[in-house]
Amino acid sequence: MARIAFIGLGNMGGPMAANLVKAGHEVLGFDLAAPVLKAAEKSGVKPASHASQAVKDAEVVITMLPQGRHVLTAWTDILQTAAQDTLVIDCSTIDVDSSRKAHEMAKAASCPSLDAPVSGGTGGAAAGTLTFMAGGSDEAFARAKPILEAMGKKIVHCGEAGAGQAAKICNNMILGISMVGVCEAFVLAEKLGLSHQALFDVASTSSGQCWSINTYCPVPGPVPTSPANNDYKPGFAAALMLKDLRLSQEAALASGASTPLGAEAAQLYALFDKQGNGGRDFSAIIEMFREKA
Repeated sequence: MARIAFIGLGNMGGPMAANLVKAGHEVLGFDLAAPVLKAAEKSGVKPASHASQAVKDAEVVITMLPQGRHVLTAWTDILQTAAQDTLVIDCSTIDVDSSRKAHEMAKAASCPSLDAPVSGGTGGAAAGTLTFMAGGSDEAFARAKPILEAMGKKIVHCGEAGAGQAAKICNNMILGISMVGVCEAFVLAEKLGLSHQALFDVASTSSGQCWSINTYCPVPGPVPTSPANNDYKPGFAAALMLKDLRLSQEAALASGASTPLGAEAAQLYALFDKQGNGGRDFSAIIEMFREKA
């Protein structure tokens, strides 16, 4: 079993670190928020007073932070303390450019590195069923895979440095677009007098099927585990979807890709967030379409 430092113990990082403890690893954790750190301690994570204390003597360091600037700041500190050959993994969802800069920093410190953002939300983090999209060398991926398998059920090596972030951005752009389409369809069905269950029974088993309807249906009833049945308490908050869609549009602009539907989805989620819904599940955007109708 490995000695692991885990930096960032929030809604995703906390349960991920807890699953590493369950798998038998020794986990030292750090978070700037004291209540978060205390909650992680209850799950068996050993609290550290600062990041460098957690990293000292660690074989593996994992970061789960909000933005690219936070990752670069944390890695600057981490790599000053970490021993050579310490495996450094970033599970945050950030821009590809910042991710590649982090890899360069790790290389300069003689530490193998991986960008490994996740899909699956807070439910997947708690259940240990996340999907990891990894970017980095074959060597770094081989070392990281057993660690990631303690937190997820599907681990995909997407390519070299930054490839994991690229895959995450593309995947979540698809998700944002598809959820908008599913929500529009259910609002239209309501106007036409078609029941939620009838539309679900047809679309979930025919050409309209997708994750946004089959697993995460945005109306109560058809999928009992979807946030729609719990007043849209987030599994994946609208503010996070907006963040990912904005990352996709930054990447599209930088690479010269045409993503008109991605751009429209970003604008719709920006409006939904502006209305004070950033903390609700992203599927709650259906209510905005009802209001517009």
